[in-house]
Amino acid sequence: MSPGEIDVIVRVAGATLLLTVSAFLWLRGEARTGLFFLPLAVCLCGFLAGNTPDAALRLGGIAGDAARMLSGFAAVFLWLFCLSVFDRTFRPRGLVLATGILWLGIAAVDRGILGEALASKGLSWALIAICLGMVIHLAWRLIRDRPGDLIDERRSARVLVVLLLGGQLLADLLIDVVMGLDWQPRSFSIVQNAAVLVFTGWLLHLQVRPSEPRPAFAVRSAVDPAPVQITLSPEAIRLRERLRVLIEEERIHLDPDLTFDRFVALMGASDRTVRLLINQQLGHDHFRTFLNSHRLTEARRLLADPAHRHDKLISIAMDSGFASLASFNRVFHDAEACSPGAWLQATLGIARAPTVTEWGTMPPFETRSADS
Repeated sequence: MSPGEIDVIVRVAGATLLLTVSAFLWLRGEARTGLFFLPLAVCLCGFLAGNTPDAALRLGGIAGDAARMLSGFAAVFLWLFCLSVFDRTFRPRGLVLATGILWLGIAAVDRGILGEALASKGLSWALIAICLGMVIHLAWRLIRDRPGDLIDERRSARVLVVLLLGGQLLADLLIDVVMGLDWQPRSFSIVQNAAVLVFTGWLLHLQVRPSEPRPAFAVRSAVDPAPVQITLSPEAIRLRERLRVLIEEERIHLDPDLTFDRFVALMGASDRTVRLLINQQLGHDHFRTFLNSHRLTEARRLLADPAHRHDKLISIAMDSGFASLASFNRVFHDAEACSPGAWLQATLGIARAPTVTEWGTMPPFETRSADS
């Protein structure tokens, strides 16, 4: 089999697989995963269509122009997909959203959407700089949130993703500087195409793979009894009681600086035992979501309490354990699909005087802070 045939097989098979998986995700009901994966898959198909040194094997005409344009968008959608894989509450907001839009605009101009005159202005180097920033941001997010990740395989993968993407970026940058942006031997293109497909497939595996198996019953909170009768070991009973004390009596979730390591120490059990308790029995994939669920419960209680009817929202947020009003508004809106004031009106029929800090009157895209 000649190198040209291998080149064609890798690219055609890769594009077919990407589109097939995208369709499968939607048919399977994985709407959120499909929402992030579909644009990445389409852009990677464009990348595969043109990533070959043999001009005769590339698409021509309008289809070729479209593939070239889409390939320029692949990096930003890979970045967003990576963020969504490791944070199931991720939404493009604030600086992330602005960076994505900036990349799409520069990439479109670089690919000639406004004419070849602007496309030859060296915008590729601006994209390389932005790409470096995206990799640094992704590395920071993955390492920062790693301790609280309750799924073993995903937690272990965080460091590997940082090393792989960082290594790939440095290698590409070194090649561009030393060999030039147009250097593209066939063997390099084939390896690059295959590596992109393998890496994307691995990320998809992490995204759609079920988390740690859960028991048949659903535990509604840290203190409610299980809906069905089960036999718990003495150690499990002790842990559940300890969790009840920490949440109901000591109310440790109201501490905005609470870390997973400190929580494990307070539980008096091993790291893995506590992770399995929160993931398997309580259904949370990250320690942050576990804390925020209890903080939201406290926030709802304060909002509905007549004694706190005239408290400012920032006071409600701080008293509920959130580190900032922005994170409180974001988490509340993600959970209830409305602002705290609108929730209070809809749930209890209580009108709360709107303020500039209500979700509806503040910028809807905020940078995600460490506590959210």
